[in-house]
Amino acid sequence: MPELPEVQTVIDDLLRAKLVGRVIARVQVFYPRIIAEPTTARFRTRLTGLTVTGIRRRGKYIILDLSGPTHLLVHLRMTGHLYLDAGKPRRGAHDHVVLALSDGRRLRYHDPRKFGRFFLVDNPEKILARLGPEPLSRTFTAKALTRLMVPRRRMLKPLLLDQTFIAGMGNIYVDEALWQAKLHPCRNTATLDAIEIKRLHRAIRRVLRQGIRNKGTTLGGGETGFSSATGRRGSNKKQLRIFRRTDMPCPRCRGPVRRLIVGQRSSFVCEICQPVNPEDNA
Repeated sequence: MPELPEVQTVIDDLLRAKLVGRVIARVQVFYPRIIAEPTTARFRTRLTGLTVTGIRRRGKYIILDLSGPTHLLVHLRMTGHLYLDAGKPRRGAHDHVVLALSDGRRLRYHDPRKFGRFFLVDNPEKILARLGPEPLSRTFTAKALTRLMVPRRRMLKPLLLDQTFIAGMGNIYVDEALWQAKLHPCRNTATLDAIEIKRLHRAIRRVLRQGIRNKGTTLGGGETGFSSATGRRGSNKKQLRIFRRTDMPCPRCRGPVRRLIVGQRSSFVCEICQPVNPEDNA
């Protein structure tokens, strides 16, 4: 699933491609269930003729600000891709939404598993208000993370995956941040001390920034793997220290990396330097 760095990479590509200022001349929807709001017919009618005035991100949502003012929110979910091309004549098998632009290019939504969703709304906060803080914002300090954690009594990894707690984190970057911070994904948040929360805060920001610098993480060579709006594959896989390294030596202590199921998600951990009992590392 595209996470914060991958979504930001798509947005950066669209901005560099000068999508802002272009008019949406024609709208085609080939799989109506992709359109969460409004109806498919109204989606096509309302969107046609609008100008893209801005592109931004909130959590894992891509937001196209449009004239009107109207806002198109795109959530890529597991296998969604946005591609900007020069107007290829043939539609791909998994191209479910196609926006023809005034300059002859097309913005194609490609999704083999059809899990992604589009929302065309006047007020984006209708969808976004439930999201937690942005982990790369200036206001997301170690103190802010501490304040968020104090009232919680939850397992650490499921909490970090909760988009109402922090927006944009997913399986890859949570595992990488927990390894960086030497924290086990099953730790209860109530057991974390101030130093551990500071380490976690620093690790979250470090792994996300690294992911953005490397243009996202692409796993595998199939079409479901992440690629940017220009078809470029992310290089951050080379920098992963723990994710999908089962039975390989931990880069820090050389202990074996284990695969666990935590909150119904695959999790990768070195139980030597990420002990579930904090006293084991005292």
